Amino acid sequence: MKLQKQRRMAFVLIFFKGMAMGAADLVPGVSGGTVAFITGIYERLLGAIAACTPSRLLSMLRGNLRDSWQAIDGTFLVVLLAGIFTSIATLARLISYLLAEHPILIWSFFFGLILISIPLVGRTIERWNAWVVTMLVLGAGLAWVISTSVPLQLEATHTAVFLGAALAICAMILPGVSGSFILLLLGLYASVLGAVRDFNISLIAVFLLGCIAGLLSFSRILNYLLTHARNVTLAFLTGLLVGSLAKVWPWKQTLSWRLDSSGAEVPLLQSNVWPQEFARVHGEPAQWLAGLALMLGAVVLVYLLDYWGRRQRIEKTE
Repeated sequence: MKLQKQRRMAFVLIFFKGMAMGAADLVPGVSGGTVAFITGIYERLLGAIAACTPSRLLSMLRGNLRDSWQAIDGTFLVVLLAGIFTSIATLARLISYLLAEHPILIWSFFFGLILISIPLVGRTIERWNAWVVTMLVLGAGLAWVISTSVPLQLEATHTAVFLGAALAICAMILPGVSGSFILLLLGLYASVLGAVRDFNISLIAVFLLGCIAGLLSFSRILNYLLTHARNVTLAFLTGLLVGSLAKVWPWKQTLSWRLDSSGAEVPLLQSNVWPQEFARVHGEPAQWLAGLALMLGAVVLVYLLDYWGRRQRIEKTE
């Protein structure tokens, strides 16, 4: 009875972690992979996705459901996806409202989430050496370059959309890198949104195929690296989190604008500024006290979740 209760509680927790991933994916510049990394399900998620091989899926279609379902950790994936889709369906309007009306506050919260996750993830690196430090720096540099790059303007051909989808979905499972931001950098974001809005079956199908190809291939690569080169891989992923702090810094000055799918102007290139500079440039309160409070609140929240997770693991081993 106690074991069944623990299993139910574990899946309830996975559902809420999925909701947190969905909420993060709704924020441009924040990756659901970051939340998976913070909440301790990243490697399990990669392993489950990597296990979804064509042969195993065919085996399920042929009736070998039980063994294949266990092999792909099917219940975990279904519960997690249910949480993600529930979050997207219920929180989309709230997140959009907060981003439009209270951007400093919501970015402050995500800044705190990522900031505290850096030491928590970094402590899992068992041995530090020059190679590990190099990969940490490379990861930080890559995330910073991606977040500050000037967008391209690729033509939305089927080939470009397929490759863009594969890159975007790879970014989505990397902590610190946003898949939607990758599409924006490639100049494909508006085209993909337009295809969804206009129900362009051909382009949507190509995009989905690219996502599937990228997800299945890249998850295997990451899973292999975490198994055979764990320290350098964790260092690189930690570096991505460090570099992403530049993207989620709450106080920004807009340098250029772009038109979104509805024709409204939205920021394209931005530079980070200190709160006092933000108040001077924009002529409005920087809300730095409220922002700092939300950063600290996020730090405490993640620390408590990490502490609770460690206590749960200790109880299972006793």
